Amino acid sequence: MIIEAHDLRKTFVAKQGRGKKEKVEAVRGIDLEVEAGEVFAVLGPNGAGKTTTVRMLATFTAPTSGTAYVAGYNVAKEPAKVREKIGYVSQAGGIDEIAPGIESLLLAARLSGMSRKQAQARADELLAAFSLTEIANRPAKTLSGGQKRRFAIAVGLVTAPPLIFLDEPTTGLDPQNRANLWDEVRKLREQGTSVLLTTHYLDEADALCDRLVIVDQGKIVAAGTPEGLKKEIAGDVVTLRVEGTEAARDLLAAQPYISEVHAEDDVLRAYLDDGEHGLPRMLRTLEEHSLSIQSISLDRATLDDVFLKHTGRSLRDAA
Repeated sequence: MIIEAHDLRKTFVAKQGRGKKEKVEAVRGIDLEVEAGEVFAVLGPNGAGKTTTVRMLATFTAPTSGTAYVAGYNVAKEPAKVREKIGYVSQAGGIDEIAPGIESLLLAARLSGMSRKQAQARADELLAAFSLTEIANRPAKTLSGGQKRRFAIAVGLVTAPPLIFLDEPTTGLDPQNRANLWDEVRKLREQGTSVLLTTHYLDEADALCDRLVIVDQGKIVAAGTPEGLKKEIAGDVVTLRVEGTEAARDLLAAQPYISEVHAEDDVLRAYLDDGEHGLPRMLRTLEEHSLSIQSISLDRATLDDVFLKHTGRSLRDAA
């Protein structure tokens, strides 16, 4: 295992008015096991405790309690050893906006103990790997969001660590740059680098990850492979808006061909084992009870349906 964590917890003390203090449990007992060489995601809405979890594993924030080992080293007792084995890319990026991108690479290499010659060779290697050579001498502030992200990941990989943490790596990127970064993550896996990424994007976790955990309010609510988690949900999902939401929910929940019905605001989600044959029956049932449909769609189960099942709300809305 490249990461092993047991009952990891983090409590912050927040100052309130008139000198009062309040304890905030950001992480409430997380267990993680990440295999060497896999891409692993911590999926959840903003404020779920994803970044705090990663910062504890990367030794930037001390756990309040619990134990964690990264690359075989205890994060609380051997932080220097852990840092020798990891790369870390924060949401903010981590490159100097004023300086050319190559200077951030050279600085990271020199700080890791490389000679000037070694640092230059490693920087050249990473510039080529991330298609950054042509823009290496441009000030970072003149680069696109995707280019900055690629530089930040390159900086995190200067020491060729066996594990890299990517905290919300594609937030704020356009679809093309997101797709490009996904390709870079896949390349890391092909090279044998372990990747732990945090994200609130359902498609990102689904497309990239070998395994994932879904985190909500500081706790893991589901864990497994993307396909395995989706298989826990009935095969097809009908999403609909209908006049008389509560009446429609009660009516559909009583149908034998519908396994579950969830209501969120004015939207109903009905889970069917066989949507192809169940959908026409559903339409007839609603029509017979004079419940007018405003919109309807039939889809396969997604990770959002997994989140909804475990938390009672949609991840898209929570995020």
